[in-house]
Amino acid sequence: MTAFRFEAGGIEFEFTGDHTYVMGVVNVSPESNNQQTVAHSAESALEMARRYRDHGVRVIDLGGQSSHYLAEELSVGTELSRLLPAIEKLAGNGFVVSVDTWKPEVARRSLEAGAAIVNDTGGMRNAEMVAVVAAMNVPVVVTYVEGETPHAVGDLEFVDDKASQVAERFAPLVDSLIDRGLTKLILDPGIAINYPSDYEAYTRQQLQVIRHIDAIRRLGHPVLVPIPRKRELSRVMAYVAMALEYGADMIRVHDPEEACDLVRLFGREVP
Repeated sequence: MTAFRFEAGGIEFEFTGDHTYVMGVVNVSPESNNQQTVAHSAESALEMARRYRDHGVRVIDLGGQSSHYLAEELSVGTELSRLLPAIEKLAGNGFVVSVDTWKPEVARRSLEAGAAIVNDTGGMRNAEMVAVVAAMNVPVVVTYVEGETPHAVGDLEFVDDKASQVAERFAPLVDSLIDRGLTKLILDPGIAINYPSDYEAYTRQQLQVIRHIDAIRRLGHPVLVPIPRKRELSRVMAYVAMALEYGADMIRVHDPEEACDLVRLFGREVP
C-alpha cells in the first residue's frame, strides 16, 4: 500500500506501513460483555479516554449498542441517548471519536455532535449509511460481516484462506464506495464479530487472517485489525503481537495499556 492520509477530528492520520495507530474501545452500553470498557456517564467516559490517551491511544471508539448477536437491539433513540453526551464531552476535550454503529441515523447524529469517524459494523452495504458518510465526508471503517448486521449473522463460513476471501468480497464494495465519493476507507477483516460458530475453529481462523492481512492491504487502503476479546489476556496479547508483526495500520483494543506497551516494544509508535 502506498502512503495514505486523511484528517479526522483536526488530526492528520498518515498510514505508511511503518507504524500502527491504536483505537481504544469505550462502551456506554452497560450490558456489554467487556465490563472493563464500560463508562456509566459522559464524565467517566472522559476519564477513561484520558487514561487511554496517556497510554498512547489516538482514537476513541465509542459504542452504545452491543454488537453481540445475542444482545437486544436498541432503538435509535436509546442508542443516541447513550452516545451523544459522551461524544460531546470527548470531542469537546480534543479527542478523535469514532462511533461504532450500523444505524445510519445514529451515525449522522453522532457526526453532528462531534464524532469524526464512523465504524460501520454493518459493512457499509446500507445505502443510507453510504449517503451519510458521503455527505459528511468523514473516514469510515468498513467491517467485513457475514450478515446484514452483527445481530443478523449465522454460522461463519470457514475456508483455508479467509483473508483472500475477505479481500475478494471487499473489492467490488470498495470500488462502489469510491465511485460514490468515499475515499477515506479503513478496512476491517471482521475477526472481532461474534458468530454462533465453533469457538476454537474461529480462533484459529482469526489468527490465520492476521497472518495474511497483506491480501486485504493490496486493495490499497489501511487495514484495521480488531483485537478479539478472549477470556485469557495472554491470548489477547498474542493477537496484538501478531497484528503488529504483520504490519496492521491500526488496532482496535479493549486493553490499551498492554497493547500500547507492545506497540512501543515492536517499534511501531506513531511519530
